[in-house]
Amino acid sequence: MCSRFLPCSARAFSSTFTTHLISPCNFFTNNTKRRRSYPPVNIIARSMASGGQTFPPQKQETQPGKEHAMDPTPHYSSQDYKPANKLRGKIALVTGGDSGIGRAVCHCFALEGATVAFTYVKSQEEKDAQDTLKLLMQAKAADAKDPMAVPTDLGFDDNCKRVVDEVVNSYGRIDILVNNAAEQYEASSVEEINEERLERVFRTNIFSYFFVTRHALKHMKEGSSIINTTSVNAYKGNAKLLDYTATKGAIVAFTRGLALQLVERGIRVNGVAPGPVWTPLIPASFSEEECANFGKQVPMKRAAQPIEVAPSYVFLASCPESSYITGQVIHPNGMLSLYIAKLLKLKLLCYPWIEHMI
Repeated sequence: MCSRFLPCSARAFSSTFTTHLISPCNFFTNNTKRRRSYPPVNIIARSMASGGQTFPPQKQETQPGKEHAMDPTPHYSSQDYKPANKLRGKIALVTGGDSGIGRAVCHCFALEGATVAFTYVKSQEEKDAQDTLKLLMQAKAADAKDPMAVPTDLGFDDNCKRVVDEVVNSYGRIDILVNNAAEQYEASSVEEINEERLERVFRTNIFSYFFVTRHALKHMKEGSSIINTTSVNAYKGNAKLLDYTATKGAIVAFTRGLALQLVERGIRVNGVAPGPVWTPLIPASFSEEECANFGKQVPMKRAAQPIEVAPSYVFLASCPESSYITGQVIHPNGMLSLYIAKLLKLKLLCYPWIEHMI
């Protein structure tokens, strides 16, 4: 989700390409003054018109980041979202569900009728976890069970087993598993990434996906769904988030391989690869300047809000809507992937050998 990955030579194309995307908006212009907070209605139309800083400069010194400390706080819901009981009667487990995309996914799942359990980091994300629990209680369907927040460090197999056991002891099974927990750190060179940091990032971002999944599968049946959060960085690369990007590429491969393993059991496995999204990872990972400009590099000229990504998970979790989809990745990235492809195609006349890569 790094906010700086387009080379300077790409920026001229960016200004022309994005003008075409933004100008049809009838309500705002590119010179609209940036607001520091947004109501949860029509956030897409409002944000697409932004021409200045996307967010106020800010920095959190430790990970995991805190959603309640962000300015503005991310949008986990929208009055424009219309639930339709798509997940009624389902039991969902979402790792890293206390904030960011995870919170929005939990909230949408609850609105759709699911019973929701989520994990968070003990002693570091208590307030965000309690805030999310309150939101889920308010959104809970009449026939759903009370939501559950489970504190743990998902980087270790025993902890992942304990989480799954606790959820199953309370709810009896797992119908939907969302592997979403992640952490990231910037580095200008691979030489800065030591063994301790590499292991930490891989344990959270990909080891936990293996661990939670292998324990949860014992309690999943035909018709269940596994959804893994990867990233646009897995497809475009990211020089400053090398270890994080490597884990996200591993998640794509994990998703496709696991889908092949489980297809005969009737369990679907898919992924979501968001572009830049305003979550606690951003102020906890990037500098103040990078936060202030976060998301401006994509064709839509803005970062997404978590509620704009969460419906992708609802779609993949809902069997009637996505019953013929497995081993696939949805890309809510503000047209970023297409934009990168277009930039590459501009170079084909000079570098025809890259055509097979597009």
